[in-house]
Amino acid sequence: TRVAGGSSGGSAAAVAAGLVHFTLGSDTNGSIRVPASLSGILGLKPTFGRISRSGSQPFVASLDHLGPMARCSEDLSQVYDAIQGTDPQDHFQADKPNTETFSQLKRGQQGLRTAVLGGYFSTWCDGHAKDAVRQIAQALEAQEEIDMPQAELARSAAFIISASEGGNQYLPKLRSIAQQFEPLSRERLLAGAMIPAAWYVQAQRFRHQFQQQVLPLFDHWDILIAPATPCPATLIGQETIHINGQDLPTRASMGMLTQPVSFLGLPVVTVPVTTATGLPIGLQLIAPPWREDLCLRAAWALEQQGIVNVSSSPVMYT
Repeated sequence: TRVAGGSSGGSAAAVAAGLVHFTLGSDTNGSIRVPASLSGILGLKPTFGRISRSGSQPFVASLDHLGPMARCSEDLSQVYDAIQGTDPQDHFQADKPNTETFSQLKRGQQGLRTAVLGGYFSTWCDGHAKDAVRQIAQALEAQEEIDMPQAELARSAAFIISASEGGNQYLPKLRSIAQQFEPLSRERLLAGAMIPAAWYVQAQRFRHQFQQQVLPLFDHWDILIAPATPCPATLIGQETIHINGQDLPTRASMGMLTQPVSFLGLPVVTVPVTTATGLPIGLQLIAPPWREDLCLRAAWALEQQGIVNVSSSPVMYT
């Protein structure tokens, strides 16, 4: 009766159901982290350019990430270590040496400087998400709340870039086989293809400015905590969610807390916390660029404390 999230919802549901130990997902604006949150598993969105996207279905070249989803940090880390490596077929991939993370896991939260993202991230989530943030913050000894400046503008810019690149990526097929597209996706892609080029350029300029504002936060912090979704999984067919006194469209709003982070290209592990309703909700553990080891260590530490604990038996959420 509950949604698994998108677009990698099938991958997340397969892990949550115990069908497989891990899967790969794609994340443009939140499509690893949102399904992981709603399905009650762990997901890793690596730094942009870390993992080759060769062979995957493209959507937004300047935002697409690939990453693993699993039931524990050890599996997540081992899969991530295995899929690293340079690939000349992905021209967006960064020229960075592989960084092994599995051997670092048991360092846990030792020496990690952790803070909570407030402002935008505490405004656009419900009480269940806020409670989960408090649990994680206490476990990781995060005593300070900080702001990510202009996060709401970053979300808007991410929308423009996603719509423009995605629309133009599929424009040839829309011209020839438009009726084969799912109706809502078809309308979104067609609208995106008509976005003025000046809007796209301005959004990319803002992206650079936003990165310059946010990256200095990691001079002081190693891990930033934020909800992955505004609320736990909604009912299938539920059209709105009530957040901050407003009724928001469900489909467009589930990624509102992940978009500013993927806009920066930062590595993130999403970990599940069980809410008072029995439904899980995911928390983002955000690290500096190329430091996947830090967010994986924090996830491992939370498992050792019992805060994050994915059942070995599949759970049915109703």
